[in-house]
Amino acid sequence: LLFFIVWVLLGGFGSPIIFLSGFFFGKWIGSLLAVFGLTIGATLLYIFANYFLKDLIKNKFYKKFFKLNEKFKRNEFNFFLIYRFVGGIPFFISNILPTLFNIKLKNYFFGTLIGITPSIFILTSLGSGLENIISLSSDMPSLTKVITTKEIYVPIIAFISFTILTLLIKSKFIGSKR
Repeated sequence: LLFFIVWVLLGGFGSPIIFLSGFFFGKWIGSLLAVFGLTIGATLLYIFANYFLKDLIKNKFYKKFFKLNEKFKRNEFNFFLIYRFVGGIPFFISNILPTLFNIKLKNYFFGTLIGITPSIFILTSLGSGLENIISLSSDMPSLTKVITTKEIYVPIIAFISFTILTLLIKSKFIGSKR
């Protein structure tokens, strides 16, 4: 858990560490560790950025994201939850960008906790599935065998479905970048 928190604070991106969490701890424990570790780390980074980097972040990103300000003001928690669920922004930047919108700490924490859970569960399931395949095989399994194993293709299908869903949500709630 501490490793996840430090990883986020140092600007690490989430996918590899989430995958490894599933590989080493299984999909359930790995998911819990990843969700809570990344949420706590992201929240601490948000607090740090809010106090020390707010002007820098505003100068760097405000012109690109100013249109989202009104959406955040209308319903901060729900829109932030969608923001976390949809993603599409590198994890480090998505952790500090909400300083532009003055998100309440409670909304930031719970929006992150709930919003990142589905994608984390999918990635830890992939890691766990790969670990199971490796531990059950006496020799190195072929790529075909790995992909056609239920423990791998179900999370891959879930990932593709999740990606399509997030693109639909993004187009409906956030709109195009035009």
